[in-house]
Amino acid sequence: MVLHAHRRKVFGNKDELYMKIVVIGSGNVAESLAQAVAEAEGLEFVQLFARNEERGRKVAELAKCEWSNTRLAEADLYLISVSDNAVADVAKELQVAEGAVVAHTAGCCPLEALAPHTHRAVFYPFQTFSVGRKVDFTKGYIFVEGATDHALRVVDEAAHRLTQKVLPADSARRAVIHLSGVFACNFANAMYANAAEILAKEGLPFDIVAPVIEETAKKAVEVGNPALSQTGPARRGDTQTLLRHRAMLTEKPHTQDIYDKISEDICERTKTSKSC
Repeated sequence: MVLHAHRRKVFGNKDELYMKIVVIGSGNVAESLAQAVAEAEGLEFVQLFARNEERGRKVAELAKCEWSNTRLAEADLYLISVSDNAVADVAKELQVAEGAVVAHTAGCCPLEALAPHTHRAVFYPFQTFSVGRKVDFTKGYIFVEGATDHALRVVDEAAHRLTQKVLPADSARRAVIHLSGVFACNFANAMYANAAEILAKEGLPFDIVAPVIEETAKKAVEVGNPALSQTGPARRGDTQTLLRHRAMLTEKPHTQDIYDKISEDICERTKTSKSC
């Protein structure tokens, strides 16, 4: 398949890069990314390419664009938005024009996974994505990398169409960023699930802790160093409360172990009490 991409178009009196974009995939990231690209100025979302017909059609409908699982459309930038372990296989199957850029959106996947494409790149939006939730890309960072100057220029320009928070990051740095996200997002959400379970056992609704979650996150971001805004019995060195809580979790040793380890981490981090 040989594609011929159109590189430039005049916007008013300014000659700017004008890109046709194809998103490949139909998962959480692809759904949000497709909608964001479709609404961005200076980007033309030409196709959602996905093997899963049911999901592909649904995502394409949300983004108001064409869907296909057989014919790849002509584009300047192809964004592979699939699971990390599928990136290399998908990249190998793509046949694109000589000047087209092929990028993936994964945090822990190296640039080399896109071989043999010459203009390979990374377009990593650092955010949490879920089906059915539309994400505001202007509030988050997008980290970019390119194997060639042309590839880097294209993904950098495309990223700036979605947010002004665009930074370069190689594989090692993206891995660090991804790890931070696991702690800040995935692990934090797992703690919310524990809180919900504890409340549900007593017939109490999860929204009881909603204001606490919101205020905690707000303080952490505003202070800039979450350790400085830490509160709770472990922070105070309140041994009696810690023991009382442990006793309440006797029937759930796994949760009790989590409670102990996190309490120990807080004590070590804040150095408030040797008795924790």
